[in-house]
Amino acid sequence: MDYSVYMIAILVAALVIWRRARGMYRPIRGNGSRLIWPMLFLIPSLLLIFGSKAHAPAWEWGAALAIGCLLSVPLIITTNFERRDDQQIYAVKNIGFFVSFLGVLVIRFLLRDYLSSLDQETMAALFMTVLVGYVVPWRTVSYLKFRKLYLDGEKKIDFVSK
Repeated sequence: MDYSVYMIAILVAALVIWRRARGMYRPIRGNGSRLIWPMLFLIPSLLLIFGSKAHAPAWEWGAALAIGCLLSVPLIITTNFERRDDQQIYAVKNIGFFVSFLGVLVIRFLLRDYLSSLDQETMAALFMTVLVGYVVPWRTVSYLKFRKLYLDGEKKIDFVSK
């Protein structure tokens, strides 16, 4: 069993949790486009999915995408934003996000062990499909939540200034 994959995943998860915990104490700058930027890092994974030699039936691709969308639901529910007294927008402090994120990580490890009979390219492509399936909806809804709060604040500022 190759433990280096687990170590890399744990390091990435620790980095995400550290950044998220630190980000709860800092305002989100700009108009929220930084919430969308991580989806740019998915472009190489899309190349892996569509350009690979992975051979899986269509239902497996659909199942991987459905599992990803299902895994995005707890992340979407636990990701919220608030406008504080300084009129800046912050991520809401929520321990549920960390529990959800770790749950997603554990489910991915369990699926990896369960699907170990697949060849490496097919398994990597299916897991990239799961990744796209939960990152894209989660980041998109997070951006929409942020923009709603951002635009509500701008309307209030315009109303007060008139």
